[in-house]
Parts: sequence; structure tokens; C-alpha cells
Amino acid sequence: MGTPGHDGTSELSSTPVAGPAHSVVSATAGSRTAVPSKTVLQIADLAPAERYKLATALIVPRPVGWIGTRSPAGVANLAPYSFFNVMAGDPPVLVFAPGLSARKDTLDNVRRTGEFTVNVVTEEVAAAMNLSSAPFPAEVDEFEACGLTAVPATRVGPPLVGEARANFECVVDSLVPVGDPETGGMLVIGEAVAVHVDTSLLNGTRVDQEALHAIGRHAGNTYSSTRDLFEMERPSEAPPSRPEV
Repeated sequence: MGTPGHDGTSELSSTPVAGPAHSVVSATAGSRTAVPSKTVLQIADLAPAERYKLATALIVPRPVGWIGTRSPAGVANLAPYSFFNVMAGDPPVLVFAPGLSARKDTLDNVRRTGEFTVNVVTEEVAAAMNLSSAPFPAEVDEFEACGLTAVPATRVGPPLVGEARANFECVVDSLVPVGDPETGGMLVIGEAVAVHVDTSLLNGTRVDQEALHAIGRHAGNTYSSTRDLFEMERPSEAPPSRPEV
């Protein structure tokens, strides 16, 4: 079980190979953006729920890690986490952080087996991802309960979501407590040992970002698509001086 948000790229994958042309934003310095008036909030003065709401409403959009695990008894588990990302590219290191304030079958399973899968969440499987966040009992197989195909992995025990357009097989590197000991989370750091990608998305190891249709998590029940993309080229050198006001 798990609730998204309650857990609360490499250069090769950054260039689309098909689909409509992106808009391009120039990296040339232009007019300076106005400095907004800001309200300063001291974290120590805020209640835990307020801290959570601010963080998850401002650090957006967040990719959703749809994590597959298997219990020592053999029960498959599937749950989404939006405290998730990739932290290194060679080898790929993926992280997610289940919360500690409630039972998390995912965390119990990775502690015991040292393995998990990451199933990329796109528009096509968004509804199933959301359904898998329901508080299923530990003995329930979420793959089956959510009408998903559990595909055997090649290097790890937990299954892959067959309907997902990409999947990573991961082994646990370490578990790191983060935040408050009771209401914080456990950062699960895993190394990917295999990746499965929808063949239609690939040109070598380049992934078509337009066709992937990945989604991101915002505050509350809000998500966004990645269909409105634009490009910015990195400057090859620093500008000679700060632009004038």
C-alpha cells in the first residue's frame, strides 16, 4: 500500500526523436525578471501538515515512482510514491521515500528482500496508478486488484507492470532515515540493473519525450502531463557581464 505524495537526465534521454517540434527558448540574457514580494515562513513555526503542504505544492511537478515489490511470502505489491527521482546516471540510481507514519508494505518488502522495480507512470496507466494507492491489506496483490499484468523481471524478484511503457529493475543500495523519526520517511536508494523500454519510444538509447506521455504530481489530487514541452540550449560560456536593468 502507499499514497502518492505521502512518501508520503542523462543527455541521451533528453532529446526527442519524433513528434511535433518543440518551442525553443533562447538562452541569451534579456530583460531581467521582476523580483516578487515574498512571505517568509520559518519552518520551525509551522505545523507538520503545513510544512508538508508547502513542500509538495512548490516542488512540482514531481515524477511518480510506481514501485513494485514482493514479500518474502511471495505476495506482489505495487504502490506509487511522488517522493521519487533519479540521482545518478552511471549506473542509474533511483530513490524513493516511503513515509514512516503509517504501515508501508513497500518499505517492509525492500527491507527484507533488497529488490524493487520502478514502473514509469504515463497518461495511459495514470488511473491504475491512482487505484494502486488505495489502502489494500498486505496480503492483497495490487497487480491483480488493479487489473494489471505482472511481468517477470530478468534480474530481480518483484514483477514489472506490463502496461507501463518503461520499467527499471533495481537492487537496494542503502536505506537512509530522513526527516522526523516518527513522521519523516525512509530514503530507499537503489541501483538499476536492467531497464525495459517500449520499442516504439527508442532510437538507440534516445527516448522520444513527446511520445512518452509521462505525468507529474502536484499538490493534493492534481497531476500534469508533459505534452507542452520546450527546449533551452545550455550556454557554451558564461555571459561577459550581468544584464543591465
